[in-house]
Amino acid sequence: MREFLPDAVHVFDRFHVMKLYNQKLSDLRREVYRELTDVLHKQVLKGTRWLLLKNSENLDPKKRERERLDEALELNAPLYVAYYMKDQLRMFWCQPNKRAARQFLNGWIRLAMFSGIRVLMDFAKTLAKHRSGLLAWYDHPISTGPLEATNAKIQLLKRQAYGYRDQEFFRLKIYALHLSRYALVG
Repeated sequence: MREFLPDAVHVFDRFHVMKLYNQKLSDLRREVYRELTDVLHKQVLKGTRWLLLKNSENLDPKKRERERLDEALELNAPLYVAYYMKDQLRMFWCQPNKRAARQFLNGWIRLAMFSGIRVLMDFAKTLAKHRSGLLAWYDHPISTGPLEATNAKIQLLKRQAYGYRDQEFFRLKIYALHLSRYALVG
């Protein structure tokens, strides 16, 4: 990109940063699970992957998700720290300006490095390395979300038709995607 578009600004959006963090959080959970020796603790931690990946405000009280998550986090301090650091990291994109965002990011990186948790420390190094791309969001608040959604719709269109032999018809179907509304049937 830098070779062909040297003046382009590289912006890291929330979706991709949080996706990477969630991958690291899953890795930490697997690591913790492998290190556990107590069968009871393993049973508590088993099945918490999706609870860890959910935002805290989206936990379903009817399914006792908050209680199950709290029980798993109580058993393991590194997992507890990593989960709540995720909520904090989400606040990066809510800062009032770029200066405040820089201070917030520097503070988050310091906390992650101070935590002593290898996964968090590695992620903090990644954020520090790409600090300018993260802060560029405050100059250009863009997201690739709409593009990702369009690509997903195109892939769905291809799967539904098992491929099109007529390229022009396929192109017309893509142009008409914005008119389509998909209903979940089931």
